[in-house]
Amino acid sequence: MNTFTPSTASTRDDTAAAPSRTARIAGLIVSGLVVLFLLWDSIIHIANVSQVQEAMADLGFDPSLNRVFGVVLLICLIAYVLPPTAILGAVLLTGYLGGAVATNLLTEQPIVSTTLFPIYTGIFVWGGLWLRDIGVRRIMPIRLSR
Repeated sequence: MNTFTPSTASTRDDTAAAPSRTARIAGLIVSGLVVLFLLWDSIIHIANVSQVQEAMADLGFDPSLNRVFGVVLLICLIAYVLPPTAILGAVLLTGYLGGAVATNLLTEQPIVSTTLFPIYTGIFVWGGLWLRDIGVRRIMPIRLSR
């Protein structure tokens, strides 16, 4: 009798090619640009600059939450930058960015330029990680049609 167990479920789709040197470098560049952008966003929220105060008030947030948003983003970024927790960091950033999409939808912001911008950012978060991390390639393989 054949029974399914994880040890017997090996197929050629279970393996992922290790990223090439070029892919790793591209992934580091993409991830680095995303980190710099989100780090800047985190810093200006923690500093609670006037532009952040105005923008967050326009979105309906209490100004006392600005620093909280900045610290939460910074924690997500730290998890993303550290190799052992990079996938967890990407998941946390996805949640954070999803909240931004929901806020933009609720406040009826322009779709392409504002509401979808966190999705574009998330694509770069995961794309950079996919380019440089074999673990991500294993859980999110690109399958070519046959």
